[in-house]
Amino acid sequence: MQKSREDQSSERRPDSEQPAITSELYQRQGPDLRRINLNPDFWHPVAWSHKIRPGKAFATRYAGDPIVIVRPENGGAVYALEDRCAHRQVPLSKGHVDGEVVRCCYHGWAFDRKGDCITVPYLNRPGVGRGVKAYPCQESGGLVFIFPGDPAVAEHIPVPVPAQVNNPEFKTRRFDPRVNCHYSFMHENLMDMNHQCLHRKQMGQITSRFMGQDKGENFVEARYSFARKGGDQPLAERLLFGKHNKNIDVKDQPVDEIVTVRTAYPYQTLQIHDKDGDLIMDLWAAYVPQGKNEDETQTFGLLSVKRPKWKFLLDLAWPVLGIFTNRIFLEDKDIVELEQQAWRELGGDHNVEVFPVVRNLRELLMRSGIPAEAQ
Repeated sequence: MQKSREDQSSERRPDSEQPAITSELYQRQGPDLRRINLNPDFWHPVAWSHKIRPGKAFATRYAGDPIVIVRPENGGAVYALEDRCAHRQVPLSKGHVDGEVVRCCYHGWAFDRKGDCITVPYLNRPGVGRGVKAYPCQESGGLVFIFPGDPAVAEHIPVPVPAQVNNPEFKTRRFDPRVNCHYSFMHENLMDMNHQCLHRKQMGQITSRFMGQDKGENFVEARYSFARKGGDQPLAERLLFGKHNKNIDVKDQPVDEIVTVRTAYPYQTLQIHDKDGDLIMDLWAAYVPQGKNEDETQTFGLLSVKRPKWKFLLDLAWPVLGIFTNRIFLEDKDIVELEQQAWRELGGDHNVEVFPVVRNLRELLMRSGIPAEAQ
């Protein structure tokens, strides 16, 4: 198949033709991406559904704003409110759920799913108490999503269905680590598969091969394959990524699997297809800012692995897979936190990026996000 002009221009050129890392190249990268806030006009996950039991209130955050998630006593649909009582600003999540409403722990003011104050118990008169902000709220794939932006826009934006969580042919693992970095570092880390030396302790001598890219108004996608340069392939890695072809650097050599990383703003996915084109692994991740400066991120991820013919084999290997993926993520977590630390020490973004895919990703994140000073 003929390569696209974009793929041809993205292939690695000889060192003599690579762009020089100069101050001019740095300046062309535009505004500081780490000062671009996540766009609130999307559905963002803030909690796992199983953590919000009937008759309970759950405290969470989005970009510094405290939020309470409430599930009524009858087990009905959850709703989301500002986690501050309009009376004395104490957290509503410290109160209790009374039927369909949540009551403040301090004076008993009661708020319904619209955020209206329906009762000030010691006055017993309607319309006395001020209401609180309510957020559009939906559940999907075992996650609770809120719409922090314009509520009028929410009905026109689809709620994600993460990974293969509803597909019985897949087994899904959930993870939710908190990472002390700007959300953009997370997107860059997963999109750029040229950092395999970081995982040499877990994966040994492995190298990536860039197979091409695509981009559009709201997405950037990169495709890779992997080869083992030495040592035995860990069992857990083989279950996740398939068997690595040792001859992958031979020109026109067919590959065993294709790894596709895609940022479809604001979410990110990593999918692995085998040589027959069948999906064997599906990772979905969202990176939710916690503080006002958006330099701390709550990750919500689902990793779905295709069950083999003998389904019990995956169940037996599941604990090993969990340990393996956790170790990989901890290595990524450490490195992106070091990047964030350097950003703070240097007073801005001094990264000089030459990989076309990551440059395209940075452009996507900047044009899709909101400059911090604009909020």
